[in-house]
Amino acid sequence: MTTTTGDLRLQDLGSQLHTLAWTIHRVLPSAAGLDPLPASELAVLKRVIAEPGMTVSQLTAALGLRQSNASAAVRALVDRGLVRRKSSPSDRRLALLYPTEAALKNKRLVAEAWSGSISAAMMRLPADQVNAILDAAEALAALEVELRTGLAAAP
Repeated sequence: MTTTTGDLRLQDLGSQLHTLAWTIHRVLPSAAGLDPLPASELAVLKRVIAEPGMTVSQLTAALGLRQSNASAAVRALVDRGLVRRKSSPSDRRLALLYPTEAALKNKRLVAEAWSGSISAAMMRLPADQVNAILDAAEALAALEVELRTGLAAAP
């Protein structure tokens, strides 16, 4: 399939993905009894959970954030008890970031709420739409990697 950046289907897809992500981000944490995090804090927390031991500079590059925004998000997450800083054993000037037990517990609660809520919603969809969504999961994960790689490579 050939697509261009002006393709209306791509514009619609981008809009639909954004709306879906917003709904999942804002609605589903409350289903787990948790307050939703601001988008930048959620992105930082997810990256710290995925790659514990990163520095703020590495986090900034990985997420394409400004240093000040990444630092502010880390401070907020530390204040919330979701991230902890630990001095690097090789360079005491560097702080390495790790998720706390509370963050890991919350991640499990949110994942369970997401899967339960999404599963319940999908059960109300026709079978062909459920299959299309399930078939798209791997491709959407690959798309996210490509987008993140592009962010990291941007000047």
